[in-house]
Amino acid sequence: MKLGILDQIPLPKGTTVSQTLESTFSLAKEAERLGYSRYWIAEHHNTNGLLSAAPEILMTGILSKTSSIQVGSGGILLPQYSPLKVAEVFKTMEAMFPKRINLGIGRSPGGTERTRKALTDGRENNLSEFPKQTDELIGFLHNQLPKTHPYRMVKVTPRPGEAPPLWILGLSPSSGKLAGERGLGLVFGHFINPDKWEETLLTYRDSFKAVSDFDKPHIIVCVFVVCAPTLESAEELAKTQDRWLLGIEKGDSQIPSLEEVNSRETTPEEKKKILSNRRRTIIGTPEMIREKLEELSVKYGTDEFLLITNIHGQKERLQSYQLIAEVMELEKK
Repeated sequence: MKLGILDQIPLPKGTTVSQTLESTFSLAKEAERLGYSRYWIAEHHNTNGLLSAAPEILMTGILSKTSSIQVGSGGILLPQYSPLKVAEVFKTMEAMFPKRINLGIGRSPGGTERTRKALTDGRENNLSEFPKQTDELIGFLHNQLPKTHPYRMVKVTPRPGEAPPLWILGLSPSSGKLAGERGLGLVFGHFINPDKWEETLLTYRDSFKAVSDFDKPHIIVCVFVVCAPTLESAEELAKTQDRWLLGIEKGDSQIPSLEEVNSRETTPEEKKKILSNRRRTIIGTPEMIREKLEELSVKYGTDEFLLITNIHGQKERLQSYQLIAEVMELEKK
């Protein structure tokens, strides 16, 4: 099984931005040493606790501090940007770090409608144009825009140059169909909503055509994971992620400390929401994590996962990834 990390770069309460970024680079280096195959950076805007507003810059920093791990975006919010600019940024990174770049794209608006407008300088909402923009991005990356396209004579710099593989992050059959018909990889967000997995993955596999970056369907599943030496300690650590997920809905994306979580009373409504959120998460000892990942591997028909651990305490977060790497027998560097 191949395991990677999707890092939203959460800011724990009581920790500075500089400390969190330093911990991010340290985690990426340790992930490479432990045998994780990918390290992807998410994209979020207008939050007080997710530092992943500029994944391209963070990717370059991580690439500069590592030597072999694949580094990617999970994912670039394509509807808010020019496909040409995205292609130029990622082909530049590919030229700097050959064969190590993964380009993941998503359809998300990036936050509230006001945030989306600020990102696009007031441009009309064009989320429905995502398939068209995806085609343009592929065309720019591979110099394959149709002869009738108005930008056909615009070539991406640097050229000729190699293009990184392209992935679509999705939760729905429409995303699966788009990725399949374009011959792209699909990243399914179990950590966001696992409900439409069957139809989404079936649509992707049925519609797949080997016309772009992959010769066969390639699925990665993203899932929240909290691992500790004992189930009791894992459950205790997971409380901070539970409360963080509740805070996200209220605009507070900083991870609270365990002391803060334990000092607050949880309402019946919050308990219900936490229980629902736990469907997106695997929590337990290393052996329990291995068992659940193997079950998901069979369920989804894939042997590759991106793991997300958003708990308070950088040491505890690092230990979670270390324990999983050990029990899954990843090949250390």
